[in-house]
Amino acid sequence: MISQDIRKIAPEMDPLRMGMGWTAEDLCKPQIMVESTFGDSHPGSGHLLSLTEQAMKGIYDAGGRGARYFTTDICDGMAQGHDGINYSLASRDMICNMIEIHEKATPFDGAVFISSCDKAVPAHLMAIGRCDVPSILVTGGVMEAGPDLLTLEQIGKYSAMKERSEISEEQLTWYKHHACPSCGACSFMGTASTMQIMGEALGLMLPGSALMPATCEDLQDVARRAGRQVIELAKMGLTPRKMVTMKSFENAVMVHAAISGSTNSLLHIPAAAKEFGLYLDAEAFDRLHRNARYLLDIRPAGKWPAEYFYYAGGVPRIMEEIRPMLHLDVMTVTGKTLGENLDELKKNGYYERCDALLKKTGLNWQDVIRPYEDPIGKDGAIAILKGNLAPEGAVVKHSAVPKEMFRATLCARPFDSEEEAIKAVLTRQIRPGDAVFIRYEGPKGSGMPEMFYTTEAISSDPELAASIALITDGRFSGASKGPAIGHVSPEAASGGPIALVEEGDLIRIDIPERVLEVVGVNGEEKSPEEMEAILEERRSRWQPRAAKYESGVLKLFSEHAVSPMLGGYMK
Repeated sequence: MISQDIRKIAPEMDPLRMGMGWTAEDLCKPQIMVESTFGDSHPGSGHLLSLTEQAMKGIYDAGGRGARYFTTDICDGMAQGHDGINYSLASRDMICNMIEIHEKATPFDGAVFISSCDKAVPAHLMAIGRCDVPSILVTGGVMEAGPDLLTLEQIGKYSAMKERSEISEEQLTWYKHHACPSCGACSFMGTASTMQIMGEALGLMLPGSALMPATCEDLQDVARRAGRQVIELAKMGLTPRKMVTMKSFENAVMVHAAISGSTNSLLHIPAAAKEFGLYLDAEAFDRLHRNARYLLDIRPAGKWPAEYFYYAGGVPRIMEEIRPMLHLDVMTVTGKTLGENLDELKKNGYYERCDALLKKTGLNWQDVIRPYEDPIGKDGAIAILKGNLAPEGAVVKHSAVPKEMFRATLCARPFDSEEEAIKAVLTRQIRPGDAVFIRYEGPKGSGMPEMFYTTEAISSDPELAASIALITDGRFSGASKGPAIGHVSPEAASGGPIALVEEGDLIRIDIPERVLEVVGVNGEEKSPEEMEAILEERRSRWQPRAAKYESGVLKLFSEHAVSPMLGGYMK
């Protein structure tokens, strides 16, 4: 194994490890890095130390020696509403970079990755592909819902209602104090929950282990089993790039369609694919989502908190419902194919155990995961829109868009920051029929923060939610819902057409036809040729803005980030 080869090259290795308690016997064992995002940073990572210790125990039981490494993540929720959110996407790449340093500086025979949330799980998926040592991902599960099934994504709505004096300060405080009753990822199908599911869909997790309740004892057992199994992978020499192929990523995108996953996956899945030496862009999502079945009735687009997902059968149940659409011959971390894993789960009572848990809620699994023959929707969950406003594309989660907004011509109201836009929404300067633009918020502009509070302010206003659109080169929280179009590319900071939009321009949205374009000026429609000439004249007058960041991580990120349509990663 590589660890033993390194010992021969680096004579200091043995004494240094013995200096922290390793025995001479330990030095000869398979050596496994246990990389987690544990830290007192947020509920998604605060409980991961116990899973780390269980993984260490599993490694020891299987004859290996584990070494704990930590690269803590940040919380998008805690970063909201201030410039802290600008660091969110960049943190993904920085976590991945740090893990590469950990693994390459001291090579290991295998690794267990333990994470839960928005940027941590994508960073770990990227690192698994980049480092390419035998690896298993363990995710930290999902938090419980609060009283009356209260979940965190509702706080943005209640905050906007408080700003409009629709509820009292005391009511808002009560909601805030009861929305997060335990550790784990937030209990809705946001980015954290989506990416946990993507990890299992790619074959990098033990079957049925994604998005388990964070407080359940079964999750501790999963971590122990992962520790044991990674030793087997190391002995087999089964590395991630030998397992995960383009077929694996296509499976993940099909599962993404079935769960109505977060649009942020269009940043994270292509970025992970790149680290596996594969090319996957937003067009693949659009292609695979077309005619795909949307089955999962989980918030924010659906009814139930995310903890019900596991009770209903989790990723395996989703996969069984869309089984004919999947590549069942792909390899997984069990050392078996996806098809073999699914068959084994049916034989070993997995679904019966899940059904017993769900029975306590008064529901059956079809209430949470709809059967293939009775889907919530038949055209997936997302669409890639293109046109003279977004030549490289833009993404919309149409499963969360009111049907009356699928085709619309709206009046442009451009803003150069989210702060200006949300003020206009909350003070009712935005009216039905407007298209609210937030620009210069892409990766090169400001790090590509979420536009969460603006989307919540719009979706919580019944009049606006069904009559306006929000269009941005930034991104959205996985908790967002409503008429929101993001990732507009090229972004404004790169001189994309979104930078050229002026007050009163007519904006045409056609989700079924995948169109996003400027079709008029000052409320008057123009021919395509006229519109092209107008945009070209505006482009000749456009001046790039001075870089927002002159030092630090965000300067580095903004200088090196690729288009959101490719994953927004640093090249």
